[in-house]
Amino acid sequence: MRPDTPAENVDHHAEAARLERTAGLYPEDAEALLLRAAAHRELAGDRPSATALYDRLLSGPSNLENPHLVRALKAANLWEYGHEAEARAIIEGIRTAAPRDAAPWVIVAEALESHDELESAHETYTEGARRLLTDTAEPPFAAHPLLFGRHRVRRMLGVPHDDWDTLADTLHTSPVPLDELHDPKRVWSLGSENPAELRAEISRLQAELGTFREALSRPFPVAILHWPADELSELLSDYPDLASEYPSHEAHLAAVESALRELAASGTSNLGIVRGTVPSYEAFAASEGASPSDATLLPQYATILAARGRAVGWPPERGDGCWCGVGRVYGECHGK
Repeated sequence: MRPDTPAENVDHHAEAARLERTAGLYPEDAEALLLRAAAHRELAGDRPSATALYDRLLSGPSNLENPHLVRALKAANLWEYGHEAEARAIIEGIRTAAPRDAAPWVIVAEALESHDELESAHETYTEGARRLLTDTAEPPFAAHPLLFGRHRVRRMLGVPHDDWDTLADTLHTSPVPLDELHDPKRVWSLGSENPAELRAEISRLQAELGTFREALSRPFPVAILHWPADELSELLSDYPDLASEYPSHEAHLAAVESALRELAASGTSNLGIVRGTVPSYEAFAASEGASPSDATLLPQYATILAARGRAVGWPPERGDGCWCGVGRVYGECHGK
């Protein structure tokens, strides 16, 4: 169940409780599962419980993969139920830390924007964009929301376009231009008695809705299972029947890249890679009441890992390291 499902169609409290139970069963995936549970708590209006989940993650014994993201979500949630001072302090801490991930920047900037802190929102969008766009030949996909949000706030502030606004216009794929979508006067058209203005606004809203639906069309990627060399060696040592699936580690890596390219060529979008571990795979096989030697479990295991938020998007951005983990740039490794 996706957290964006309307409250009238799902029991968000029940979904949150289910995800919290699942996090207890799979502690290695607790971060992704508890973040989804917190989203359900927020949608149900139980913001204090969502904050408790964020605090649970931040105070946990294990290191988080995305601590700045958790703090950003906590700040945005706190501000929504009256804890403005604490939210501002967390936002300032995130800006000082200057993470390389786009998501925390987007969340805190949108929180400032939603509370009419337009100047601060503009500064935050700009800081985040500068952090991600420096020394890159082209903006990574993750940075697009930063550029779009920055464009929106600058239109509301009435400042002239700059190079990044032009870049945002270029990256925007909706049939309705950003300047039209972000026009501060749009709100007046909703009260207009002119049928032409109302039809134009309906078209703009449909274009925005189409963009959101496209982004949410699949809650997790179509993922291919990748075994690091040491994990594959252990897997084949314990379950030699799987040797027919993995004749060698080099052949396995080539097969992963080939499968992803075939999926991309067939028109499949939102592709990713999940990294397997022997203990996790054995636990999954036990939950299915099957033997880990059963090769038919492998694609199911990959799907389960993707559903738990373990997938890494493919292909990597230009200049990023290869997914295989050898330390070379993707374009000089499996991306050749």
